[in-house]
Amino acid sequence: MTRGQNDKPLNAPLCFDRLSADFLNHLRHEKRYSPYSLRNYQAALDRFQLFLRTHLGKEPDLSALGRLEIRDFRSFLADRRNDGVSAATMRLDLSAIKSFYHFLARHHALANAALSAIRAPKLPKRLPRPIAHGDIEQMLTSVKKDEHTSPWERARDIACLTLLYGAGLRISEALQLNWQEDFSRDHLLIHGKGNKQRQAPLLPVIGEAVAAYRAALMDDPVASLFPTKQDPATQTTPLFFSRTGKRLSPRMVQARMAALRIRLNLPNDATPHALRHSFATQLLARGGDLRAVQLLLGHASLAATQRYTDVDADAMIAIYEKAHPRAS
Repeated sequence: MTRGQNDKPLNAPLCFDRLSADFLNHLRHEKRYSPYSLRNYQAALDRFQLFLRTHLGKEPDLSALGRLEIRDFRSFLADRRNDGVSAATMRLDLSAIKSFYHFLARHHALANAALSAIRAPKLPKRLPRPIAHGDIEQMLTSVKKDEHTSPWERARDIACLTLLYGAGLRISEALQLNWQEDFSRDHLLIHGKGNKQRQAPLLPVIGEAVAAYRAALMDDPVASLFPTKQDPATQTTPLFFSRTGKRLSPRMVQARMAALRIRLNLPNDATPHALRHSFATQLLARGGDLRAVQLLLGHASLAATQRYTDVDADAMIAIYEKAHPRAS
């Protein structure tokens, strides 16, 4: 049996396209990456391949990938910087390339120590941006007066925003709560990141908002058909419903906040997560213990909570510069 005229030689070098396709299949079928993550990896590898074509003057293959030096990888990052991308995007590109090389090392015995010497660009320090208490009150008032939504939806949104702000929950933590939760107590058991549990405080105003929402939901002729108390034994009936009777999604809450931002002319960083920032900064501003706030937020490290002390310091400096007679 002879090899066809269009067949590649048995010892032909493995091309970049084949290697990247195998890598993405590995992420898709073995690592079970999401379609969104796969698109990001694909885009990063496409950019790397396009750079190498110009940088090397030829189509890169396995052998060429193994010969790349530190200066080659740094040239790629410099090229990305010249494109005007952020440090965060460059870090994502570099992470994708390192994962790709790790795959090549395991499946094609490719050794390249140069890549391990490349450090990701440093991210600029970003402080949390809380929403002012007055702006939060305006948002809640605006929701109450919204004539484009039904009474139970307005009550739901008020209860959800009050919970995020009053208990410092992540949006995912609030939306995974179920109908059976007891809001008459002074605390709530929360399952946070990594399935770590913590006790979140429940202010009376939160319980009142949730009670008003439950009542409005059960009174609505359509919404009362949602599977709320049809089976009291169930532990999976959601607390917050969408119009379709399904569990409310983070995207829906984010869209609601976006509409409120536009209506009230608030900054773009007035997001659901910013309500959690407001919870933390206001506790610290009123003398809250740093360690206690860490536990309330469910932060794994104290360093994550310490960012909020920087926010408070910035606020104090701003007040000083505005109020002190010798500041100007």
